[in-house]
Amino acid sequence: MKLGIVGLPNVGKSTLFNSLTKAGAESANYPFCTIDPNVGVVTVPDERLDRLAALYNSAKITPAVIEFVDIAGLVKGASKGEGLGNQFLANIREVDAIVHVVRCFEDSNIVHVDGSIDPLRDIETINLELIFSDMEVLERRLSKQKRASYNNKEIAKECDLIERLIAFLEAGNLAKNFELEDEDEEAFFKEYNLLTAKPVIFAANVSEEDLADDGASNPHVAAVRKYAAENNSEVFVISAEIEQEIAELDDDEKQMFLEDLGIKESGLDKLIKASYSLLGLISYLTAGETETRAWTITKGTKAPQAAGKIHSDFERGFICAEVVSYDDLMACGSYKDAKEKGLVGLQGKDYVVKDGDVILFRFNV
Repeated sequence: MKLGIVGLPNVGKSTLFNSLTKAGAESANYPFCTIDPNVGVVTVPDERLDRLAALYNSAKITPAVIEFVDIAGLVKGASKGEGLGNQFLANIREVDAIVHVVRCFEDSNIVHVDGSIDPLRDIETINLELIFSDMEVLERRLSKQKRASYNNKEIAKECDLIERLIAFLEAGNLAKNFELEDEDEEAFFKEYNLLTAKPVIFAANVSEEDLADDGASNPHVAAVRKYAAENNSEVFVISAEIEQEIAELDDDEKQMFLEDLGIKESGLDKLIKASYSLLGLISYLTAGETETRAWTITKGTKAPQAAGKIHSDFERGFICAEVVSYDDLMACGSYKDAKEKGLVGLQGKDYVVKDGDVILFRFNV
């Protein structure tokens, strides 16, 4: 999974990226200090892996990972190439979802590009740039397809869709809220890879004082939550500055630090939960003496496709899957006991994999 962290200059974007990935992206108080997108890979915390590895005496534990891309600060006019706009828009097309950092704290020492704190205005600034960029992509496509549409019903149908989409975006709407009429339109739409069709998670960046009540008393956070609810997005409250301090601590110190602040989980944990929820992701597990590992798939994935995550041969030559739920396996204490109690199921190609399934795939190529 690849998440692009975006936001206007000086909203705490690179500070957040640094603390999430400990990658040390240069962070300075002026626009465009993040010129090349910094990429960091973060492991997804999953306590099931440690317990499973202990059960199997695994030599190695491999958790699921999330790739974060810190994308250059955006300003008005990016879609027309202002600042580092075009580069920003090219980088963002490659991600699965957008983490949009919005500033919900006051600090006279950190300048805001628009001179005041207004997260909804900031969201609108970035949305407009994304909308303009999408319209440009669609207009180019339309002029190309128009010439071929006269004797071709399918292309004529696509042109009709593009014209409706452009009108929808022109009215200030996001592509993800556009209603598609049939499977043909869905296929066309997917091909365009529109920026405003990507899922968005808002990171409401607050001061330390607002963390304990999860931003409940901060009017800026309330405004972002209301906006997100209306636009099928997720929100989590974070203090990029506090996350930076947490990143320097080991696990025991981290837990004590969070308790002292009166918060239950770090921003990274909140972000991972929000992204899994928004993208409909789950993890299944494989275990053995060599390795215990978590594999990330989307909800609804069937066994052969889940097997393909490990290797394409597993999907191509899929025979069946031996499946036991993590909870049942732990309750029994061993795979052998789970099998004797009839808790290990032999599943075929139509089996839909569930979160926490421990799976052994049988295949033949």
